[in-house]
Amino acid sequence: MQKDKAMLHENEVVMLLLGIGVFLFMLLNRVHIRRIYGWKILVYSYCFLLAGWLLTVLEGFFLESYLNFLEHMSYVLSAVTLVLWCFRILKNHQTEEHL
Repeated sequence: MQKDKAMLHENEVVMLLLGIGVFLFMLLNRVHIRRIYGWKILVYSYCFLLAGWLLTVLEGFFLESYLNFLEHMSYVLSAVTLVLWCFRILKNHQTEEHL
């Protein structure tokens, strides 16, 4: 699919703006976020998700195929890190039960 001019979808921009807002909220509340077990993995997962939203908007302007690939890889990395965090939570919970 070839585009003649930049294609910008409002819903993608709104999603990116909301995602940036949540990221700023996370930065402002980092003291509380650090109390979550495995918080770094969870934050990485969100950053990959935010990168995917950014790449979605950018692909409307240039390098469509390349940025689309990177967008989907970001979503995959976000999902994988989220699953890793879930397994860590489960493992930690099971360890606490045996104590």
